[in-house]
Amino acid sequence: MQKSSLTALAREQLERAHTSSSGRSSSTVYGGHEHKLRQTVIALTAGQVLSEHENPGEATVHVLRGRVRLGAGEASWDGAPGDLLIVPDRRHTLEALEDSAVLLTVAKR
Repeated sequence: MQKSSLTALAREQLERAHTSSSGRSSSTVYGGHEHKLRQTVIALTAGQVLSEHENPGEATVHVLRGRVRLGAGEASWDGAPGDLLIVPDRRHTLEALEDSAVLLTVAKR
């Protein structure tokens, strides 16, 4: 069994995002190519956007810190700490409305 502190990982990734020229940082918590389930802590500094991309499978975004906006076409959903956003099964974006960290969970098809 393994145990991880999502609070500590979010803080660490946000610190890295602040020193990165891209304004973002991420770390896989669980999974990888050999697993169907993958969980990744993603940190984005305020104003950074993960540009429109496909959904690789069923996915959720759990907001750990800050505020984010998940957008798909004309629709968007805002999330704050503790919120769980269901990622739509279509092209979408993720924008950090303020310095933010999320846990992205994907069950690959």
